[in-house]
Amino acid sequence: MKVNTAEFIISNSDVSKCPLDRLPEYAFIGRSNVGKSSLINMLTNHKNLAKTSARPGKTQLINHFKINNNWFLVDLPGYGYARVSKKTKEVFQKFITDYFEKREQLVCAFILIDIRHEAQKIDLEFINYLGEIEVPFCIIFTKADKISRVKIDQSIASYRKSLLANNWEEMPPHFVTSSLEATGRDAVLEYIDSVNQEIFKNNSFV
Repeated sequence: MKVNTAEFIISNSDVSKCPLDRLPEYAFIGRSNVGKSSLINMLTNHKNLAKTSARPGKTQLINHFKINNNWFLVDLPGYGYARVSKKTKEVFQKFITDYFEKREQLVCAFILIDIRHEAQKIDLEFINYLGEIEVPFCIIFTKADKISRVKIDQSIASYRKSLLANNWEEMPPHFVTSSLEATGRDAVLEYIDSVNQEIFKNNSFV
């Protein structure tokens, strides 16, 4: 898939105010310092579509970007560490869960995980949560340029082992990416394109 257009549409904290368009949505979420904004900019080939920051937790709303006028990329607040108050975090959690549990247009979530670290409890908990509410998802491992291929394979093996130990039958679809080197860009976009083609062929959103 070639990204020809990427347009910011709306930011809000109320799922009922999300776009009414009957278009497939792909949500991107991860821990607050996982490199989500950089990945979104890399995927869309826009330097400043998603705002990057040295301060984790900057994304605090549901952000909709319309891609090629036929699907939405949704940038969600990070879970876990963020320099915000406890009350604000509770609001995060509420509208994040509202989005995943109520948004009919959502067809796939991408959970971003820093490839440099071993399986983290908070990531595994979020993966299990999406499994429980039956939201299709993939894992995107970020920052692959920071470690060797051997370390990448070891990290993925660590997650596979942890998931299988948590009653998952197999490793979910996953991608290894680097925003700096554009690694994994084509693979992620091709996956989205294949899902979209299936949706449009079956008129799933009509």
